[in-house]
Amino acid sequence: MSHDTYLIALRMLARRELSEAQIRQRLARRGESQESINEAIARLKSDRSIDDERVAGAIARTQAAGRNRGRRRVLQQIEAAGIDKSIASRAVDQVFQDLDPDALLSASLEKRLRGRERIADDREFQRLFRYLSAQGFESDKILAHLRKYQPR
Repeated sequence: MSHDTYLIALRMLARRELSEAQIRQRLARRGESQESINEAIARLKSDRSIDDERVAGAIARTQAAGRNRGRRRVLQQIEAAGIDKSIASRAVDQVFQDLDPDALLSASLEKRLRGRERIADDREFQRLFRYLSAQGFESDKILAHLRKYQPR
């Protein structure tokens, strides 16, 4: 095994948590051989330097609590990191059991409204709906929240 491949991967992990798929991709981009990548990954897994469940949990916490994103968007972000759907789903379930999705949606909406108490018009209503939908919130909940801010 190329000891260098292992050290390169360790340096990548020192900067931030990465999934197995992300490490594989980055090492391949650097031109490392498939054999040395596989050996480095096996060693990283055995010493728990790579742990997709830990990475999934970290992404879920950051996306949900830190960025006020909804369940669907958080799941997409974890899967985009190359993490298995079942691991992603467990991480999202675990993070969201401790969070209030309505509070996340309210926080995300209030940030967009920048202190205003009313939505200006139908165009802004539609724009906010699209934004909140892209953030991973459910349509019925978005509509319920937006209606509270509609002009009377």
